[in-house]
Amino acid sequence: MFSLPQSPTEPLLPVIPVSETHKTLGALLGFIYPMPDPPLNSLDELVPVLGAAIKYDITGVIETLRKRLVSSLFVTVEPTRVYAIACRFDLEEEARIASKYTLNVNVLDAPLSEDLKFITAYSYHRLLDLHRRRVRAAIEMLKLPQDVKCMQCNGSSFSVYATPKWWYEFEKKAREELSVRPTTDVIFGMEFLAHVSMAAGCQRCAESILEAWRFLGDLKKKIDELPATI
Repeated sequence: MFSLPQSPTEPLLPVIPVSETHKTLGALLGFIYPMPDPPLNSLDELVPVLGAAIKYDITGVIETLRKRLVSSLFVTVEPTRVYAIACRFDLEEEARIASKYTLNVNVLDAPLSEDLKFITAYSYHRLLDLHRRRVRAAIEMLKLPQDVKCMQCNGSSFSVYATPKWWYEFEKKAREELSVRPTTDVIFGMEFLAHVSMAAGCQRCAESILEAWRFLGDLKKKIDELPATI
């Protein structure tokens, strides 16, 4: 780079024009020199430094920033944006990690990010396809075995073949939640199950839900085992 011809008007020291700002280059050099790494506490700070590290092929800095990109500081808060950044720089493993975290958010309602301008329709379609396939598979698992009963609403000889009222509420609300966020974080939580019990309008459905703990645990496990990455 220093062998490039210099302008006669330039000072005696060689000058290399670069497109990065002094802030970006300062952070980049901070990762190279034997000193504490720059903090980079936001994606707005991380992205230009990562781009510069890739541009100048500084392997050590690239590896450090790849790990930081998918750290809990960023991927749990802005998973869709992290996914877009990973796709932009062809970081396949980081894109896979971020895609799993996007299952916890409504992708179509995620804040619009400038980083989406730099990814392909193929990359975005892969993410939407992951959500669609997981939603479909999870909803298909919402089937209640016949041995789950409620001693009040389907525990008599007249209603033994009916379904407990709480299951109707669970299935309806679970479908709604899974259609937006296809994970088990919400639908097996105590708050969700409490709402289901109250909506059922049966005094003993809460007891039935507790007695169905093994079935609910197995159902949660099966949904959790569905493919979770692109």
